[in-house]
Amino acid sequence: MQRVETTSTAMDYRRRRAGDLAPPEADRRVAPDQGSGSGRQARVLQALSGHRFRRLNRWLVVPIFRLGIGGLVFGDPLGGWLMVLRTRGRRSGRVREVGLDYVIHDGAIYCLAGFGTKTAWLRNLEAEPRVEVLLPGRTVSGQAEVVIDQAERALVIPKVVRAAGLASLTVDPDPWHADDARLLAAVGDVPLVRIRVPSLAAGPADPGGRLWVVRLGAAVLLTVLAVGRSLARH
Repeated sequence: MQRVETTSTAMDYRRRRAGDLAPPEADRRVAPDQGSGSGRQARVLQALSGHRFRRLNRWLVVPIFRLGIGGLVFGDPLGGWLMVLRTRGRRSGRVREVGLDYVIHDGAIYCLAGFGTKTAWLRNLEAEPRVEVLLPGRTVSGQAEVVIDQAERALVIPKVVRAAGLASLTVDPDPWHADDARLLAAVGDVPLVRIRVPSLAAGPADPGGRLWVVRLGAAVLLTVLAVGRSLARH
């Protein structure tokens, strides 16, 4: 019996090499960015993941949020609204940090795992759901979970996509005017994560807030003053 199985396996292998037989499920290899949905969809949604700026995330986003001034630097309709998610490595036990686009809805924080089920931070929080989140101006702790309810996904996912700023253009050519159904179709079954935090309310630096208007106005004012001084010297 063993000899027959070995011969059959060898024959199947030769046939697969010749293109006559599709490989069995166990032999199929899934690309790292295809944890959910099609390869194109997964690549598109990487724009909503912290991996879209690994070096920027490590050397700029995370340090600025650690200093507690994330809301003074990030968060506007073009660049999107960012937070830093802290998880515990499922193998190493070390704290892992990643910058993500987010929204606050009904007292909870939501974000998308752009690499689907292969997303490293998603696998971390599935092993240890207690996480920390560095929001603009404050750090909170909460319990993370993947949203299963389709009605909740339909309500929140379009908000997360639009909160990504220009990065959301990779999901839809006009995300701000596209209807929710079209954005949901583009996102597909990419995991939506909810982080429940006690007594959480959105602040002026969070999505929907207007701190970015003040920041922009201050930048314009400083630019005008600098140009005025330069002209006065000449």
